[in-house]
Amino acid sequence: MPLTSNNVLPQSEPPPQPDVNRLFPVFLKLEQLHVLLVGGGAVGFEKLSAMLANSPAAAVTVVATWFSPELRLLAERHPAVQLREQPYHPTDLVGHDLVIVATNDKELNLSIKADATRQRLLCNVADTPAACDFYLGSIVQKGDLKIAISTNGKSPTIAKRLREMLTHTLPDELHDVLQRMSQIREKVGGDFAHKVKSLNAVTAELTGGPAYESPAATRWRKIATASLLAFAAMLVFNILSYYFTWQQVWDVASSSQTFYIFVAIGFGAQLIDGLLGMGYGVVTAISLMTLNISPAAVSSSIHTAEMFASGASGYHHYRFGNVNKKLFKVLLIPGVLGAILGAFLLSKFGETYGSYVRPFLAVYLLLLGIRIISKAFSKPGPRKKHKKLGFLAAAGGFLDSFGGGGWGPLVTSTLIAGGRTPQYVIGSVSVTEFFVTFASALTFFATIGISHWQIILGLIVGGIAAAPFAARLAGRIPTRWMFVGVGLMVIVWSLWSLRKLFL
Repeated sequence: MPLTSNNVLPQSEPPPQPDVNRLFPVFLKLEQLHVLLVGGGAVGFEKLSAMLANSPAAAVTVVATWFSPELRLLAERHPAVQLREQPYHPTDLVGHDLVIVATNDKELNLSIKADATRQRLLCNVADTPAACDFYLGSIVQKGDLKIAISTNGKSPTIAKRLREMLTHTLPDELHDVLQRMSQIREKVGGDFAHKVKSLNAVTAELTGGPAYESPAATRWRKIATASLLAFAAMLVFNILSYYFTWQQVWDVASSSQTFYIFVAIGFGAQLIDGLLGMGYGVVTAISLMTLNISPAAVSSSIHTAEMFASGASGYHHYRFGNVNKKLFKVLLIPGVLGAILGAFLLSKFGETYGSYVRPFLAVYLLLLGIRIISKAFSKPGPRKKHKKLGFLAAAGGFLDSFGGGGWGPLVTSTLIAGGRTPQYVIGSVSVTEFFVTFASALTFFATIGISHWQIILGLIVGGIAAAPFAARLAGRIPTRWMFVGVGLMVIVWSLWSLRKLFL
């Protein structure tokens, strides 16, 4: 008789694979338990250090006939740790919840394990996986985020290497994400299914998905995007209609091979700038100089075109979740004011004084680029906090306008050299760069006008086309190679600037 949907027999679970890790992960509130540690040597010190590193107030009783100086010193710093300098006795198990055995006597270790089993206590025996009820995994911690790694007792060395890799790879900003998540969870309304859906959207960007935006943020982003595109279209239309006819524009775009060279230059420059957070100015300057274009035309064209390219780059970095909003807010106003001041002074006093500033910047960046590359191959250290980010942004904006470039090399490289995550530095600096270049270009436009529109149009088309590719790649390249790329770009930029002193 065929079975209907009402009488289908339940499907049994498939039998477990014989060679898989069957351990059940559990995170214990160790500070609410009592732990007995037997052994006061190097292994005992290692076990005690691991427990106290995760639960500093844990109540641990250490029983041994001898204690190493390191273990005694560690116990002195934790009042909840008690040392009993005596041989082990089965009565030591009374009043404890967990037992960890770390002596160098294997027979004694197995005897303690047997005593613990009789009293129904979970026991861990160092270097004897078969006698363990549980293992102490390698721990990766980023604030409230904690990851335990287990190899089922097969290879502590591999667990240690994985811990080092994850500690280096996972950004410190994950702690801030967790703090915000608890607030978001409290504010999300609706039933359980709706809450799960909302929290899945919030955390999608952690696995490479699109960055989460609240409905209000989405609405304002769309308004800002539409306003930006409308302003750009109006600016281009007014410039073209004032200086040229549409027929002239079409003739250049459809028949001029030089125009497509400018598009290729803009594409390559923006790909590098969006990927590394710097390099648009130096790549376009070097490329255009090789075409025998005058320095004045190069400078004005780059500043005008970079406004559009950096706007597209910043938008896509924001879309892909590469922006630290707090860092962006700190850099924004000082960077804009510095750019306006630099552009105004350059337009009034000419490039003569600007040439005096660039060598000092170039020497500083040459040393900084070497330092960044060295950091790519060294172990990560503690992150340094920059207390004068506003001054750094103002200096970067000023030198970018007055010295002909330097916003990305100065600001991005300085922040990365201080230990900040390259992905978020590059994204935040790229978003800020739009406002800096916009202020600079607007000042130049008001003071000296605009020229060489073919170059500008080609750079704009190429830059906007490259922006989404660069923003997407910025979150996918390993941190070490991003350090190398940034360092090499800084060195190239500095050497390109210093060459004028010798030519």
